[in-house]
Amino acid sequence: MEYMFYKCKKLKKINLSSFNTNNVIDMNHMFSGYESLKNLDLSSFNTKNVTEMSFMFFRCSNLINLNISSFNTKNVTNMKGMFYLCKNIEKLDFFSFDTKNVKDMSGMFFDCSSLTNINLSNFITNNVKDMSGMFCTCKNIKSINLSSFNVENVNNMKSMFDCCYQLNNLIISSFNTKNVTNMSRMFWACHKL
Repeated sequence: MEYMFYKCKKLKKINLSSFNTNNVIDMNHMFSGYESLKNLDLSSFNTKNVTEMSFMFFRCSNLINLNISSFNTKNVTNMKGMFYLCKNIEKLDFFSFDTKNVKDMSGMFFDCSSLTNINLSNFITNNVKDMSGMFCTCKNIKSINLSSFNVENVNNMKSMFDCCYQLNNLIISSFNTKNVTNMSRMFWACHKL
């Protein structure tokens, strides 16, 4: 399903409730550039075999409501840029997410500038190597609690919280950064920290 709805700029509504996704392994860029989309319900999707979700909703800049509450991500290894430039999403539910096999979370929430709160307490990050730009330009998030994150294998944190202008509470006390080689611009323009 990679690039399936890529740049469908004018299609305003889509109903995928009848899709059988039981055998799908790749959803890379699936809705990338789908700029006219405002609501998307993927609660019927079976994602148990999916390994690739990088840039899945990239530049879905008008998306307001996204239902991914039933996603099974136990086999996903790549979430790079998954919600990159989803500027209008205010809430995301990650309750069903299993991230134990994910290796790349770079740019995952890049410029999700309408997000005001994010709960990642169930994220398992033991295998993640790249978190660069993960929350970059999340302009309205005030608090991020990453106390549950294991970052022992991360080597790149460049611009991780870059331009998080409103961020005034950041819990990263459990971070073990012994393998990180790049922390440039990590807290750049975090005026309220």
